[in-house]
Amino acid sequence: MFGSLVQKMSRKKQFDDTDVSKSSLARVLSLFDLIALGVGSTLGLGVYVISGSVSRTEAGPGIIISFLIAAIASMFAGLCYAEFAARVPRAGSAYIYSYVTVGEFIAFLIGWNLILEYIIGAASVARGLTGYIDSLVNNAISNASRQAMPIDIDFLSDYPDFLAFGITFLLTILLAFGVKESSIITSVMSITNLGVLTFAIVAGALKADVGNWQIEKNDIPDEYNGGEGGFVPFGIAGIIKGAATCFYAFVGFDAVATTGEEAINPQRNIPLSIIFSLLIVFCCYFGVSTVLTLMLPYYLQDMSAPLSYAFQKVGWNWAGWIISAGAIFGLGASFLGAMFPLPRIIYAMSSDRLLFPFLGKVHHRFKTPFIGTICAGTITAIMALIFNVDQLVSMLSIGTLTAYSMVAACVLLLRYTGETGEHLQMDEVAGGKQNADSDEETRNKQSNIVATGKQILNIDRLKRPTKLSTKIVAYEIVLYFILCILTSQLVIQAGSSIEAADPLAISGLVIVLLCIVCMLISIGRQPVSEKKLNFKVPFIPILPATCIFVNTYLMMMLDVFTWIRFGVWIIIGLLIYFTIGFCISDPEDDSTNDLTAQGVDNLAYVQNVE
Repeated sequence: MFGSLVQKMSRKKQFDDTDVSKSSLARVLSLFDLIALGVGSTLGLGVYVISGSVSRTEAGPGIIISFLIAAIASMFAGLCYAEFAARVPRAGSAYIYSYVTVGEFIAFLIGWNLILEYIIGAASVARGLTGYIDSLVNNAISNASRQAMPIDIDFLSDYPDFLAFGITFLLTILLAFGVKESSIITSVMSITNLGVLTFAIVAGALKADVGNWQIEKNDIPDEYNGGEGGFVPFGIAGIIKGAATCFYAFVGFDAVATTGEEAINPQRNIPLSIIFSLLIVFCCYFGVSTVLTLMLPYYLQDMSAPLSYAFQKVGWNWAGWIISAGAIFGLGASFLGAMFPLPRIIYAMSSDRLLFPFLGKVHHRFKTPFIGTICAGTITAIMALIFNVDQLVSMLSIGTLTAYSMVAACVLLLRYTGETGEHLQMDEVAGGKQNADSDEETRNKQSNIVATGKQILNIDRLKRPTKLSTKIVAYEIVLYFILCILTSQLVIQAGSSIEAADPLAISGLVIVLLCIVCMLISIGRQPVSEKKLNFKVPFIPILPATCIFVNTYLMMMLDVFTWIRFGVWIIIGLLIYFTIGFCISDPEDDSTNDLTAQGVDNLAYVQNVE
């Protein structure tokens, strides 16, 4: 029974070359369309809301470093997504990638986290959008709601945001009905957004004051929490914590990876669009955060509409109105971008019978997974109603960081896994020589241990992956995750002792880091798959391993309430998987294949969305 359970949980989705390239959808999305989608999905709440809250409470002017760290982590994750898009250009993003690589159970967890990412992403953008609308009417909406229906619960918002609820539900209904003009609306909003941000950077530079990066602690009014002043008022820890929050600003590029069946030449255009969109977004974030902290002291930044507030404080009220209008366009595009991939993920998981089948049922008229979209939109609207932006961003970050880490791990595993027919049998590698005639029953445990020990460093310099080398890499990736968690906790919990050069803390850190280095050396020594791809992640295994380490560290920086909320979400997912998904998911059932094949045709609803 247990063996059958493990076998079903580890089964993988199979695609041959014909399946990968075949699609019933019209491949109409060019490289420009994909870049516009990536920029529109990513460039929103981070630049218009998060930049103010992070600079005021976590990083100060050092927010530009926080954005840089978050951008590097996102770029590493983006490169890993790009390689998977070159391998499996199918709808479903990281869910499909992990299903192909590591099996059903991990794929379900990643897909479940992606649903969380898109739901929370849309909810936080809706909340940020209403914040800017509220700023245009002098906070009349929030003040009235706070007085009429205050919420006195620590982990919830101060008041219910019914405007965010209404906007979210309205746009969800439009997506469920399949709005053909949504792609045009998104493109117009994205272009307008970029134009407004360019104006903000240029105009803000004219009002810049370098002295705002050099504020002394004694010059900070007592009523403000300004830390130690200067460029890094809250220390290195504040910058790292800010990076964990700023990471959200780059979430959204993975929406491009869900267009594998609609993109023209996806193996080339998806990787390029991911890289270009991240570069464009980083330039915008870096420029805006720079001028924002130069225009106004970091401790005076507004938490909900920092850009327009900064221009109002320097006497340019007219510019503040332009920024607010641009924010509405930008956040609107970001909201559509966040909701764009959600039906795809729900549909893909429902078609594979890992979610309730009715959630992926395609409406005969609108050609959308109508019920699934409405259900997801309802949850999104409720999230926007009762949580504030900071709480939503933290919940989003942890789910996204988990998915990104798993994608990087899958890239490592695939690069050190042979293709079909390429594996050598494990019993063909013993003592450094291949001996197909050996009788496996005569082997003893000692010879297997010797073979494993030799393969850990690939002493025989094998050129092609074997079953043994693949198994070694898989175990080492798991151990690497554990070491990353230990290192992160050591740095976080004993950070002050490490800074004070405490011998015990330094020794512990050095030992763990040496173990990490040894693990990476062993992985790097293993034979690599020779499969030809249009794009491959460079610097294997360093770059994916760095992505895993950075993402793990950023996750460890998040507060305990975020982990509790995330744990509740995972528990709900596990209940669904074991009670529903596991029971009805059966790869031997022909109906599953029929459903998937039929679903490819029904997915034409995507054209309505675009």
